[in-house]
Amino acid sequence: MPQISQLAGTYFSQIFWMLVFFGLTFFVVGRGMVPKVMTTMTDRNQRIAADLAAAEAARSAAEAEQESWGENEAAQRAKAHELITAAKHQAAVATQTSLAAASARIEAQVSSAEGRINAARDASLGEIEHVAAEVAQDIALRVAGLSISAEEARGAVKGAFVHG
Repeated sequence: MPQISQLAGTYFSQIFWMLVFFGLTFFVVGRGMVPKVMTTMTDRNQRIAADLAAAEAARSAAEAEQESWGENEAAQRAKAHELITAAKHQAAVATQTSLAAASARIEAQVSSAEGRINAARDASLGEIEHVAAEVAQDIALRVAGLSISAEEARGAVKGAFVHG
């Protein structure tokens, strides 16, 4: 085979150019591009780490703010509860005072009405006694033919009212 016989003549030339090509490639890629890529990757990693640190700081600040807000909300709720309790107490006191005043007015009206009723009852009992005494005098005169004084008739009627 003729290709194999030519191999010995071109072998050293191919090795030489291969070493030159790989040497150039090593210096261009290894010494030129790789350090730039590594620098870019390092910068990228540092930027990512800085972003992650900033995000963590922001998350911590947000959590602290949320906790502060929660404490503030709890304090506001407690204050609102106290205000509601105070308002309920004031309303109860006002209602109790109003009820007491109304009860006192009603009691005064009832007492006044009872006084008027007692006075009317006493007046009507006196009137009934007077009428009953006159009727007793008239009955005694007509039935028995007896003439009874007004005082005796009143005494008899009063005695009947007391026993009846």
